[in-house]
Amino acid sequence: MAIWIVLPILTLLMFDLGLTLRFEDFGRVFKQPWPMAVALTGQLVLLPLIALGLAWAFHLPPVFFIGLVLIACCPGGSSSNVFSKLAGGDVALSVTLTAISSVITLFTIPLIMSWATQLVGESVGIRLPIGNLIKQNLLLMLLPVLVGILIHYAWPNAARQTDKVLSKLAFPLLLVLITVFYIQHHQTILDNVGVLGLCVTLLILVAIGCSSLLSRLVKTGREQRKTVVIEVGMQNAAQAIAIASSPFVFANEQMAIPAILYSLMMNIVLLIYVGVVKNKK
Repeated sequence: MAIWIVLPILTLLMFDLGLTLRFEDFGRVFKQPWPMAVALTGQLVLLPLIALGLAWAFHLPPVFFIGLVLIACCPGGSSSNVFSKLAGGDVALSVTLTAISSVITLFTIPLIMSWATQLVGESVGIRLPIGNLIKQNLLLMLLPVLVGILIHYAWPNAARQTDKVLSKLAFPLLLVLITVFYIQHHQTILDNVGVLGLCVTLLILVAIGCSSLLSRLVKTGREQRKTVVIEVGMQNAAQAIAIASSPFVFANEQMAIPAILYSLMMNIVLLIYVGVVKNKK
């Protein structure tokens, strides 16, 4: 049941991202190379490595091991743009980072998840049909973004009005998804919330701490540093849930539990972060 909720949600979120994009946004890679490099390194390299280390350290069962690595491999969440705005960050940079990470992870997710599945999953019967994963990502991630960009250029006023509605729906839709998963798997979540909750919280805190430190080392601006921290901490949980529970990929809803817990904790941690930086300002 949950998969037929998460797939439309993911498609809507990516379509909304496309509505806000312009091709010129991708040129920001060259205009702001250091903030881009730090954020992408934190999101695409540090997060998966930290997730692997934590999964080993806490001796997670294979299904949760793969699920933790999966959420760490996903691109930035669309809500990061809202959080960047609330924190007084660089919203344009946030939009660009979300878009670029969404494109790059079309290639990195299959590679990393194939390796993680071979490492701990195949011995317990968990296998990854990598071709199906690539097709699903292209259909649910890339295609909606391209359609959104097309509408942005063809009907800019309609794109702005649609974005106003969809951007407000993103968080409530995610809450609906989390609620459905909790109802279906509440006992498993309660039995594992201690260890998994600690794992995902440490994953978020260590990743945003490292990205903040890297930002300071390369002397990025204050606004850019806030955005980098938020982008690294906020992952596209809907995509992780879609990959884990999709009947065409892993078909394992328990694998989505780390993403569910991550989604809850990233919002708590980043709301606290936004409150702290706003008070400092």
